Amino acid sequence: MFKLHSMQSSGNCYKVRLLLARLGLPFELVDIDVLSGANRTPDFLMKNPEGRVPLLELPGGRFLAESNAILFYLAEGTRFLPVDPLARAEVLRWMFFEQHSHEPAIAAARFWLKLVRGGRDLRTHDVDRWQEEGYAALRVMERHLGRRPFFVDGTLSIADIALYAHTHVAEEGDFDLSTFPAVRRWLARVADEAGHVDMAWRPAESRQMVSAL
Repeated sequence: MFKLHSMQSSGNCYKVRLLLARLGLPFELVDIDVLSGANRTPDFLMKNPEGRVPLLELPGGRFLAESNAILFYLAEGTRFLPVDPLARAEVLRWMFFEQHSHEPAIAAARFWLKLVRGGRDLRTHDVDRWQEEGYAALRVMERHLGRRPFFVDGTLSIADIALYAHTHVAEEGDFDLSTFPAVRRWLARVADEAGHVDMAWRPAESRQMVSAL
């Protein structure tokens, strides 16, 4: 069985939980309290020297880090990753876009403005940049989704899952989605797909990790 080291409120961790749920794969969820430093303990750093979640522990004891790498690994041989080389490259294109143009603004804004106490005051100088870059990414998505139901080949893929995770809670980072109708329709389509779970969902078997502090 897979073991997923995860923070419940993290969009990057939610991506992996969502795909595991859609695939019907059993896994154990291990909560890592990043805000209290549980990802910086010697034990966790032995598993992932970068100290980041999500971290997927594979049967046999190997570890795989980075949310989109985990999605790619889990999706191999499933309907969520195309076989055609060009379509696979398109999936990767949008996953790279998510990590380089989308997540650094939209997820960062949500983290500091919603999850960190006093985060707005701590990062006041970053808010305008997050807004500019985040809205630029949303405009790219709007133009693309205005002509198609999903990001690649008209069907749900891990590109959609990667982008959905942070976009569906973008308003928690002060992003207004009301002027992005194609994005909002796409969010609804993703949520309507069979096997969808929300960010609060947890598998039946999971265990808590106490704060490191």
